[in-house]
Amino acid sequence: MSLQSTPLAYILHSAGPASRPVFILGWALTTLCVAVCVVIALLLLIAVFRRRASIEENGAGGEAITERGGGRAVLIGTLISTALLLGALVYMLWVLAAVASPAREPALTITVTAYDWWWKVDYGENGPQHFTTANEIHIPVGEPVQVNLKSADVIHAFWVPALAGKTQNIPGQSNRQWIQADQPGVYRGQCTQYCGAQHAHMAFEVIAESQQDYDRWFTAQARAADAPTSAGAVHGQHVFMDRCAGCHTVRGSDAAGVQAPDLTHLLSRRLIAAGTLPNTPRNVMDWIAHAQEIKPQALMPDIALSPADGRDLAAYLATLN
Repeated sequence: MSLQSTPLAYILHSAGPASRPVFILGWALTTLCVAVCVVIALLLLIAVFRRRASIEENGAGGEAITERGGGRAVLIGTLISTALLLGALVYMLWVLAAVASPAREPALTITVTAYDWWWKVDYGENGPQHFTTANEIHIPVGEPVQVNLKSADVIHAFWVPALAGKTQNIPGQSNRQWIQADQPGVYRGQCTQYCGAQHAHMAFEVIAESQQDYDRWFTAQARAADAPTSAGAVHGQHVFMDRCAGCHTVRGSDAAGVQAPDLTHLLSRRLIAAGTLPNTPRNVMDWIAHAQEIKPQALMPDIALSPADGRDLAAYLATLN
């Protein structure tokens, strides 16, 4: 069974060096908390039964007998608790230092900007091959990747459990995180800072692949969209420009909206609507027509199209591969 095939795998297993110390810390703290609860429960039971036995043997004076060693027990318990908490604090600080930066210089730097409720991903911002994707991050296996985190509206939190801990996206501030995948796979990410009505539908995927596959993907994503050739797709492009271009970008056309995902290579993505739906032609058109039913309060409005316009728009979108 592959790592990405089971939902629990996303939070119960580590797939990279940035998350491994965090997972060990998590299990250690869980074990400590369970042990403390068990010890407290046992002490409570012992106290109850000893007090009852003392009362039965000594009458009313039993209560005084059971309280004689109470002060010593409280002192011992306080010292043990303090030692455990200090040990946990030292361990947590060590983990924070261990995951603060990768062992070597990141091979790739990307910028992820959080919106209500989707993720904008910028590649090659300072180079000639700058492009933007949405809700899908591709990285080469075995290479550390620096992720610069921003927010366009409210506070969000970027979390890929199998690859790294949580880091907040804060308006007006740029935070940093690094991720690395030790094996190929699809790793689910999620916003973990409550950010509004569709917080639960603000997911993304990190796709780790070989360097060769990543290079091919990068080259394909960097090029502009092909111009439509069929009459239906050409008319569909006009429909897109009239109804969608105010928010969406398609590189290679006049569509240059910045408030919604870049759709230049829409067909290359596995999911749409920030992980809400599989990317199929039917789901794409359903999302266009019924976005507010699928994701209420999202900025994507329901768009009413005639059957002919809908058919031609679907033909145009099918060219964005």
